[in-house]
Amino acid sequence: MDWQTTADAVPAGIVSEARAQALQGRAPATGAWREGDPVGDRRFVGIGDVALDAGGVLPGVRIAYETWGTLSPERDNAVLVLHALTGDSHVVGPAGPGHPSAGWWPGVVGPGLAIDTDRHFVVAPNVLGGCQGSTGPASLAPDGLEWGTRFPFLTIRDQVRAQVAFARAIGIQRFAAIVGGSMGAMHVLEWAVMAPEAVERIAVLAAPAAATADQVALNSVQIEAIRTDPSFRGGDYYDAPDGEGPTRGLSLARRMAMLNYRTAAELNLRFERSWQSDLDPLGGGGRFAVESYLDFHGNKFTRRFDANSYLVLTEAMNSHDVGRGRGGVAAALAGIRAKSLVLGIDSDRYFTLEGQEEIAAGLRHSVHGDRPVLVHSEYGHDAFLIEHEAVGDALRRLLAA
Repeated sequence: MDWQTTADAVPAGIVSEARAQALQGRAPATGAWREGDPVGDRRFVGIGDVALDAGGVLPGVRIAYETWGTLSPERDNAVLVLHALTGDSHVVGPAGPGHPSAGWWPGVVGPGLAIDTDRHFVVAPNVLGGCQGSTGPASLAPDGLEWGTRFPFLTIRDQVRAQVAFARAIGIQRFAAIVGGSMGAMHVLEWAVMAPEAVERIAVLAAPAAATADQVALNSVQIEAIRTDPSFRGGDYYDAPDGEGPTRGLSLARRMAMLNYRTAAELNLRFERSWQSDLDPLGGGGRFAVESYLDFHGNKFTRRFDANSYLVLTEAMNSHDVGRGRGGVAAALAGIRAKSLVLGIDSDRYFTLEGQEEIAAGLRHSVHGDRPVLVHSEYGHDAFLIEHEAVGDALRRLLAA
């Protein structure tokens, strides 16, 4: 599928009328949720100014979030679920007005599931710097224009600072558990260090204690793919005269990322050397099926994400180091008091198992000992989103501890 195809058009009602019309011929300049779009299941809360590690503050921050279940009278059953880089607050629920895609963890969160919404009050915010309702580059700045390139550099700690303020704003002082995978797991670790009094249990799924040079390198080529798209316009593409945004660059970044998230074994097994049409790629004009697969997902991604947000969040992930300014990783981990679960995936080639082994060995209150829970999967990094039974079993043991 070519990047310009409309075969994956967003259903009517998902976006505002003007943007829906734009989608009829091409992807929108941004897939961000914008003012005037359907709210869907989102709620919003203002948390004021957020102090930043780089200095200064981000003013007038708003957090978008969703909830499931009922908060107990004692307020002791809240579970905070933190999403990965390309996730959002829509953890559970169908696609529909305001939500371009269905919830990303339907086999883990819900009635009777591992994170049981009959027992727990589940809260999921869209991360600061994101593009699905929380303050981010596509949001309007105090001057009424999109932040764009003026949006400040964020660290994982800045984002957790906003999450702590968000929790206080909705009246939750302590979480029974904080759960996250990938980028969300980086936030989980910071919560346990920055606000230990607010965390009873933590689940760190498929993330390292600090971003490695290899991981930063993999991220850097995705960043460059976006920045070198002529339609990026230095990041100020929201009101481009031709309506074009950096969809080529963002789609390419997504395709690169998927090669990190999945495995060679899975791709080889699923696609072999098959091609997509009657034209043999070796004869010219045809395409291998795996190429069309990556193009489809890249194109789909541009309709629900914002290129500037992708840059901000990826650079925040590069900043991740739980030991920074705390005497190193080992010292930071040793100070965590929460009951802990660390989960790794044997086929993860993005955040390899060594990272989870370091975390598990450094925690003093792991419910599974000094080794991570190991998930065997052909799906690589994405297994924490796919292997619902294995991940759910581990979470049940944590929540029962």
